[in-house]
Amino acid sequence: MPKARKAKKVEARRKREFTYRGLTLPELQKLSLEEFAKVAGSRARRSIRRGFNLETTHFYERMRSTPAEKVIRTHCRDALVLPEHVARRVAVHNGKEFKEVEIRPEMIGHYFGEFALTRRFEKHSGPGVGATRSSKFMPLK
Repeated sequence: MPKARKAKKVEARRKREFTYRGLTLPELQKLSLEEFAKVAGSRARRSIRRGFNLETTHFYERMRSTPAEKVIRTHCRDALVLPEHVARRVAVHNGKEFKEVEIRPEMIGHYFGEFALTRRFEKHSGPGVGATRSSKFMPLK
């Protein structure tokens, strides 16, 4: 005789709140750059401690001064994603074109270049007609 199955209550799945090393997004956005450096990973901390170059500094100033709806184009791939950049849109140059990226909280502490890949995978098909001796017996469809 089969066991009677209990009816399980299905609750609405609650989306987990984003945290970065124990801090929520509003808490991260209140931090100064020096305070964020203490929380960030070692590579980001080193970049902040050494100071940003002129190009990166200019890019950060443009991010602060332009409205949030506007897409900002940049060649600066070595700029850090800071908490103040979340929900903004940035077009990062990959060497050929600008790839538009919407900044999400999970991107904090990474570099903009990580989200605009410079190489693409090129999948090759089978050999063409006349490529090898065996290909002359391949159907032409």
